[in-house]
Amino acid sequence: MQPHRKKQWCIRALTAGFIARMEIILRLYLLPYNPLKPIVCYDERPCFLIGDTVEGLAMKSGQVAKEHYAYSKHGSCCVLAMIEPLTGKRYLNIRRKRRKKEFALYMQKLAALYPDAEVITVVLDNLNTHNFSAFYETFDAEEAARLTDRFNFVYTPKSASWLNMIEIEFSALSRQCLNRRISSIGELSNEVIAYFKQRSDKSVKIVWEFSRQTARQKLNRRYTQVNRKIKNLNLIKLQCN
Repeated sequence: MQPHRKKQWCIRALTAGFIARMEIILRLYLLPYNPLKPIVCYDERPCFLIGDTVEGLAMKSGQVAKEHYAYSKHGSCCVLAMIEPLTGKRYLNIRRKRRKKEFALYMQKLAALYPDAEVITVVLDNLNTHNFSAFYETFDAEEAARLTDRFNFVYTPKSASWLNMIEIEFSALSRQCLNRRISSIGELSNEVIAYFKQRSDKSVKIVWEFSRQTARQKLNRRYTQVNRKIKNLNLIKLQCN
């Protein structure tokens, strides 16, 4: 026995609703680039601002840098970011909070980045701030209606944020930029903005390989179970009638 070992999973019970939302997103990812109908992936990443209480020891030849185990807390902030997978275009903002107001202001600026787009499709999760009501709580009715007409929100299934490509970008950000202590929102902003700019300048894109065909192959048993369950329910209804 190896009790120290464990595995994790991030797919909850596959219902017909879960599968439908998943396939809608996977279909979006297959669409060719259309500047009039851009597809972007959006989310927010909370960040804790942590500083040193004792100055660390710099790296020397043959020795790694060292930091004291004690640290000081300086609050938190949030990175709001999107990526357009097919072009590598990115846009981010750093805020102290992530309320409806911050979401609405971000979307207003995002709309301005695509002045010629007919509609901007945004893949995002089910956080209670991620809806059109945020526009009406932040702006006057005319501006709120204008923004509502600009966007098409497509939500990931619950507990399936891994279907959102921005999570891959956040994973890279965590490993390559936020893997150390940063004590102020100013310093964090400078570091994150520089990191995103570098990736945008290089047009770093995300290669997405999980397709509808792959999902149906890997999750075939779950698809079959859902389909059988629906057929059984329909049979029961017919018998009752």
